[in-house]
Amino acid sequence: MPLHIQCLPSAANHPEPIVLLHGWGFDSRAMTPLAEALTTVAEVWLVDVPGFGESDAPREWRGAHVLEQLAEALPERCQLVGWSLGGMLATQFAQYYPARVSRLVTLASNACFVAQPEWPQAMAPAVNTQFNAAFSDQPAAAARRFAGLVASGSPAERERLKQLRQWLPAQDVIAASKNNWSAALDYLATSDNRAALQQLQIPVLHLLAEHDALVPAAVAPPLATLNPAHQVSVIASASHGMHLDQPQAVTQAICDFFKAGNAPLNRLDKQQVARSFSRAAATYESAARLQRAVGEQLLSAINQPAARVLDLGSGTGLFGAGLRRATSADHHWALDLAEGMLRYSREHHPEPTAWLCADAEALPLAAESVDLVFSSLAIQWCENLPALFAELCRALAPGGQLYIATLGPGTLAELQSAWRAVDAYVHVNNFVPAAHLVQTARAAGLSEVCQSVYTETLFSANVRELTRELKGLGAHNVNRGRPQGLTGRRQLQLLEAAYEQFREPRGLPASYEVVYLTARKPELSS
Repeated sequence: MPLHIQCLPSAANHPEPIVLLHGWGFDSRAMTPLAEALTTVAEVWLVDVPGFGESDAPREWRGAHVLEQLAEALPERCQLVGWSLGGMLATQFAQYYPARVSRLVTLASNACFVAQPEWPQAMAPAVNTQFNAAFSDQPAAAARRFAGLVASGSPAERERLKQLRQWLPAQDVIAASKNNWSAALDYLATSDNRAALQQLQIPVLHLLAEHDALVPAAVAPPLATLNPAHQVSVIASASHGMHLDQPQAVTQAICDFFKAGNAPLNRLDKQQVARSFSRAAATYESAARLQRAVGEQLLSAINQPAARVLDLGSGTGLFGAGLRRATSADHHWALDLAEGMLRYSREHHPEPTAWLCADAEALPLAAESVDLVFSSLAIQWCENLPALFAELCRALAPGGQLYIATLGPGTLAELQSAWRAVDAYVHVNNFVPAAHLVQTARAAGLSEVCQSVYTETLFSANVRELTRELKGLGAHNVNRGRPQGLTGRRQLQLLEAAYEQFREPRGLPASYEVVYLTARKPELSS
């Protein structure tokens, strides 16, 4: 299923191309004015989105299939710019393939294209339904009306409309593409990228247009609140086709963003993580239902002895005895960021030969000094995964083994959904997909990298019991985008009411996406 891609060379020696994804109803020609200007930064790839322009349609026009088709064609690492529909796809591509996107820019793209009760700054559902029905009946006529909506609010509206309609395919082509285009409209109507935007750990810039008839500029504050680390700007005197109305302003904003050399985003407050787990040391084991099950499962995967063992993120030392039995280790280090956890471990689980209070991203261990690393539900607190895996590879001896259990982005999905009915703050910690872990481990030099993903579901009698358990584990929200201050009674009542929709006979479910990953450091070549 090949994609039509045009590559524009650049004099700048940047290793990561800029990939441009266009909006619904058009093809990559609509991005050409922007593409030419961006060649000052890097090589530019103009892509016809699957099912549009000269690109083949996927076997079924669904978000997952389109992302797969893009993944097959795009460079291993790029800077991604998406306009409207392209922005929705670009956001989801960055979520599912985070190791392949260094920066993301969305143009006139919303978190939800169609308004929802908890996200009203979007297209009215009735308007969306009416347009989609009109396209189904008369696709060519509806496409021309859509061009009018894109041009509406432009300072040169008549000129812009003429330009956009020139980029529309002929009537017979639109008729032949009707099913794909209708499916793309359905995708826009149902897409919800709020969780994806909350979880993205790369630099992101959202550009909105002052007079956009499809994505209101009023969504700027909610977008900024959704993820405070992202940049949000409004382009003045511009329609939905902002890069056509104000090419200089849009290009300058993107170039400044790309050239800024954005440092990695610090989403987690590491000191708060350490304090939170230290305070929870005394209550941790009594609340650790999930931790016990996951740790025991990870221990069962160890199938050979190891003389020097590191328990990374050892916590209270819950698995110290099991780890010594599984490996027959002579040297056993317990390492944790939280001093209070290590203090509890020394008093109650004295199996390790040494306790180390340190950050996993900067291990205080000599190179090739460890034969096996065991880490159960700890690395989700590490933000710089390339640094983490580089350190693990450095510390492991040739042939050394790595056993990790961590959490994926599906964790606490019910809690995330319920909170969205209350406010737009970040209430659930962010977790990266398993594919990102695998890619990062391989990039660090580890081999035989394998992963498996399971969903574990725990049940609580009510929301208060669930939140008490999370607090007892020290695993409550520590993101920098979290709300400050205490949660009010009204907020808790709204949360409880929203969570009730998930109730099952056994109680309120809390789903945890558990990722198990194993790897090995390659033996030295002879």
